[in-house]
Amino acid sequence: MNSWIRILIYLIAAPLVGGVLAGWDRRISARMQSRRGPPIFQPFYDVMKLWSKQSLVVRRSQNFYIVFFLLMVVFTGALFFGGSDLLLVIFALTLAAIFFVLGAYKASSPYSFIGAERELIQMMAYEPMVLLTAIGMYMVTKSFAVDAIAGHPQLLVLALPGVFLGFLYTLEIKFRKSPFDLSCSHHAHQELVRGITTEFGGRTLALIEIAHWYENVFLLGWVYLFFASMPALGIGMALFVFLFVILVDNVFARLKWQTAIKSAWLAALVLGFGNILVLSLLTAKPCVAAAPAIVKPAATETAPAAAAAPAANNANEIAKRN
Repeated sequence: MNSWIRILIYLIAAPLVGGVLAGWDRRISARMQSRRGPPIFQPFYDVMKLWSKQSLVVRRSQNFYIVFFLLMVVFTGALFFGGSDLLLVIFALTLAAIFFVLGAYKASSPYSFIGAERELIQMMAYEPMVLLTAIGMYMVTKSFAVDAIAGHPQLLVLALPGVFLGFLYTLEIKFRKSPFDLSCSHHAHQELVRGITTEFGGRTLALIEIAHWYENVFLLGWVYLFFASMPALGIGMALFVFLFVILVDNVFARLKWQTAIKSAWLAALVLGFGNILVLSLLTAKPCVAAAPAIVKPAATETAPAAAAAPAANNANEIAKRN
């Protein structure tokens, strides 16, 4: 499929799929907590109601950063599904998170300020594992291009099981789920004040929700890359990972930020770097030093000719004397 067609499908389908996944998230979480839960399409109703409300902001510039946050998240997904360089995708994703943090800092609220600081801590926690994931995929496929990685004939998870588990660990942070929902609680069961999004409302908060839908679809697409050689298995594993993240969210309580960053770095070191180290040792070719060849100088004369030369000289001297 043409890359521009994939980008167009992502731009149109990602918010729809992301909104439905958010609805299932709320419904499944409610059933795990012995509640009935809202309708599946409740996230769409919430966004439409937020869009109809008036946006009251402390500073107008905070909305400017949120708009760029949404644009950069969409741009990140477009790069990914367009088959671009994976390192460029990571850079765009980080830049989007920075715009989100700057918007919270501009609100000048103690709650949003603390939420912004925790968001930066979460970025410090998950960035090493995200980079190791890209490096591991490069070591297997010899390319950073998403198209080349998706076209690899073998399952990447077979060569990168530790990297996959480490990436799965970081998804709890990126999805803002327990035990790593430090900057912003995804649901209302954690606290009443939502941290980084406290001072946002109306259309601005609706844009944040839509950006999260785009981001969630992009992250599940990254999970699909590990199983891209078998598309049906890849889609199934992406949905399984989504359900697993919901399960962890409802089983574990929130961790302190110190524990979160230490555990994320430990997972990156043991699972990510350990897998890459083992892979590099297995694929390294032994270097055998070749023995230097001894080159003999070419003989200018053959052995019989060299032996006959003195006898010919003696015969000539005898002839001259006679």
